[in-house]
Amino acid sequence: MSIIEIIVLALIQGFTEFLPISSSAHLLLPSQIFGWQDQGIAFDIAVHVGTLIAVIMYFRKEVVDILSAWFKSLGSIESMKSNATDDSKLGWWIILGTIPAALIGYLAKDFVELYLRSAWVIAITTIVFGLLLWYADVKGKQTKTIYQLNWKSALILGFSQAIAAVFPGTSRSGITITAGLMLGLNKESAARFSFLLAIPIISMMGLYYSLELALSDEVVDWATLGLGALLSFLSAYACIYLFLKIIERMGMMPFVIYRLLLGLGLFIFLLY
Repeated sequence: MSIIEIIVLALIQGFTEFLPISSSAHLLLPSQIFGWQDQGIAFDIAVHVGTLIAVIMYFRKEVVDILSAWFKSLGSIESMKSNATDDSKLGWWIILGTIPAALIGYLAKDFVELYLRSAWVIAITTIVFGLLLWYADVKGKQTKTIYQLNWKSALILGFSQAIAAVFPGTSRSGITITAGLMLGLNKESAARFSFLLAIPIISMMGLYYSLELALSDEVVDWATLGLGALLSFLSAYACIYLFLKIIERMGMMPFVIYRLLLGLGLFIFLLY
């Protein structure tokens, strides 16, 4: 990989991983426009590790509070009831919301690679789920906080995340924020739960591909991986900060418009 490819792909991954605009759609563009080859498993792992560190660092207080409360709630049923707090419940809801995406994503992996990972699918899903995000932003009641979630809501959010694992271009953050808004969460709570829900799924993805890398014969270029991880970390951290500021003032509409333009642009590119 050239230095330009490393910089562009790492920044794309970092800026789009947590925005509701689909990282897969954006990672497709350089290869389609410039003819770049696949970056390989090792680079994918590196940039995902960068985004993972970014979300953990940004929400470090919430992560520590949730983990601490969750561990205290472990044990007997009586212990879970007596030590149940908003943070411990949130920890359980994050675990529950992770299960559908992990199972369905793993089981559907080969099918997705064979039949769904195409520019046409990404163009369609970019537009369709952009319109769903608009509908949720306009019609959602948006009165609940993140601590008003229950196990049913967490499961619904988990299955919405699983949709993103199956259909490229959906956007994991986009579909979970959409589902959160439809469940009545306010914008900040929908975004925060989406970001927290990303931590275990990105961790499992990184572990899975790390095992694949360990079993493969791919030569590891540590300088490339280090630069990719650093750039994706910096861009993802900035992205989370800016995203939360933007939705406070303008809601989801800028991202809806962007998705529609991107989807139409992909269609035009594919047709001509």
